[in-house]
Parts: sequence; C-alpha cells; structure tokens
Amino acid sequence: MLVDSHCHLDFEDFGEEVADVVARARDAGVGTMVSISTHLSRFEGVKAVAERFDDVWCSVGVHPHHAGEEGQETPDRLIELAAHPRVVGIGESGLDYYYDHSPRDRQQISFRAHIAAARETGLPLIVHARDADTETADILRDEMGKGAFTGVMHCFSSGRGLAEAALDLGMYVSFSGILTFKNAEELREIARDVPEDRLLVETDAPFLAPVPNRGQRNEPAYVVHTAETLAAVKGLEVADLHDRTSENFFRLFSRAEPPAKRPGAA
Repeated sequence: MLVDSHCHLDFEDFGEEVADVVARARDAGVGTMVSISTHLSRFEGVKAVAERFDDVWCSVGVHPHHAGEEGQETPDRLIELAAHPRVVGIGESGLDYYYDHSPRDRQQISFRAHIAAARETGLPLIVHARDADTETADILRDEMGKGAFTGVMHCFSSGRGLAEAALDLGMYVSFSGILTFKNAEELREIARDVPEDRLLVETDAPFLAPVPNRGQRNEPAYVVHTAETLAAVKGLEVADLHDRTSENFFRLFSRAEPPAKRPGAA
C-alpha cells in the first residue's frame, strides 16, 4: 500500500472525474490520499472530497501565493477548522519567493500563524518553500524555539541546506514527480541522504506528473512512479519503499487512520 501525501483533488482540473481519479489510485495500490487546502475560502470544497471518500483526508491552510488576500495573522481560524475529524494537517503554508504572488511580509506572518496552529493542534505542518531556503529555515528554527511542532517539507526541490535544517528539527521530507526528471540528479543525491524513517512521497496533483507521464495532468495513481525512482535511489525494493513511506506517513499524520482501522475494514 502506498500513500499520496499531497494532492489537490478539489481543483477544477479533476471536476466531475474525481471519483474515477480516486478509483484509479486505488487500482494502482494507493490506499490513502491527502487533499491539501490552498485557500480558506475554498475549504468547504476540500473538506467535501475528504468526507466523500474514506481513503481521502485533507488539510486546512492558505498557500503562500494567497497570503496577500487570505493570509492568517493568528492561528485561531485554522485551529477552529482543524477540529474537523477529516483534517489531518495544517497547510500548505510557507514562503514562495520565486513567483512572489503575495507580499513577502504577508507570507511570513501567515507562515508563523500556521506554525502556531500546528503547535496548538498537534497536527503536522505542511511546508511549501521555493527560492526561500534561508528564510524558511530561519523561521522554522525560530518557531521551534517557541515550542515543538511536527511537519513535512512538501514537494521538496530546494537545496541540501534546507533539507538538513528540516531534518535537524525533526521534520520529514516529501518527494514528488520532480525526483523522476532527467535533470534532477542533485535532488536524487539529497534524497539518497534523507533517513528512511523521514521519507514521504506525493504527487502534488494535478501538477508535476512524473516520468513517464510528464506533461500530462498528474493524479494520485502516478505516485507509484515517484516511489519506484525513490526506491532505486535508496537501494530498496519497491515494496519495502511503499511500506516505509506509508509507516512514516501514519506516524506523522497520526489523525489519519490506516486502511485496516477504518470502519468496514476486514
């Protein structure tokens, strides 16, 4: 069994196909998916997908792209929405200085509010970081000094220094289809050095489809290709990689129930 720890099943890219997308994931051996929140204004749609399918969970949060209009200054609303039993994480939040769609100060304020919500709820923080390695690491270290929290660096494509900083803070690192790209050798070298008990895999669907589906709309079923590449990088059997990343997921996202514990499971 494999877990897609980060996808966006509420996006219009899937629309009325979402049931077929989930079915294809199940057929591919993906037993758990997390549909990630990017706007609080669209949280009802995120939650609805998680309520519809017993193998789909969700998060609550505001993507840094939208911190300008929806960024949170306090953790209060995040904590309130995180009380829903299908919510298993806080985010995605963080810093994106590549696109700079939101003012950087607003991104930082919202990021810290999400960290406070993760600390208060005990749910893991889902971190987005692009072209902001130093600033992301600095905020994570500063906030960890205020009180412990858990989290994952999602769709990791940053430098080795940020990976090491996150690992030093007890966080996990999740790899997406980028790991399969021909020009991602440096990223594969970083993945090779991440401890096996801190690894996750994801699609970030509908974005970043892995080889051999690159250029297509991504979907959770394709996480198997990222897992195959990561297994080769780590020198593991594919089945062992599936088991280890799934164990890691349920350790970190402890509110999510493994398939065997869900109502109706044999």
